[in-house]
Amino acid sequence: MSKQTDYPSASDDVLVRLAQRGDMWAFEELVARHRDKIYARAFSMVRNEDEAVDLSQESWVKAWQRIKQFQGESGFATWMTRIVINLCLDHLRRQKRLRAESIELMDEEGGVERQMPVVVNNPTEGLEREELRRRIDRAMNQLSEAHRTVLILHEFEGLEYKDVAKRMGCSIGTIMSRLFYARRRLASLLAELKEERSS
Repeated sequence: MSKQTDYPSASDDVLVRLAQRGDMWAFEELVARHRDKIYARAFSMVRNEDEAVDLSQESWVKAWQRIKQFQGESGFATWMTRIVINLCLDHLRRQKRLRAESIELMDEEGGVERQMPVVVNNPTEGLEREELRRRIDRAMNQLSEAHRTVLILHEFEGLEYKDVAKRMGCSIGTIMSRLFYARRRLASLLAELKEERSS
């Protein structure tokens, strides 16, 4: 790292402008600031440490190549997150994992739950934040690729149904159905994990 001290104290916007002029030190500072979040997003989607490392590294290479195209409509972290999500989705499509979850199986698993009244409760209330994060991670790991991805895109990234459907290559109805099942399944898993902890 350069001995200059202005990089760590500079804002993302300033670092981006410097990087757009070819300043590699400025870009290195951006990587240092955001690499953990980008890796975490990759891992949350592919659930494999080695693949997450490769995909997050690939996203930084792509970001450096495209840095001049960054217009600043959103924050740099948001822009980076979009890049890594798209790379992960492409990766999952290549692995044909997203297609592995059949609508028939989902209907079979979620059919009974759809007839049940919606119970509004918070099974994670009062948990320590770190413990909650671990439980959510464990519960997410038990969801299928398709259900986990739809939750990440809609709930965590805030994408609308139509945008999620476009990215995942299926209909809005399918997305709504998957999201309904994924939410119920996640709540059920979190409740089970809470019971395990308390027993």
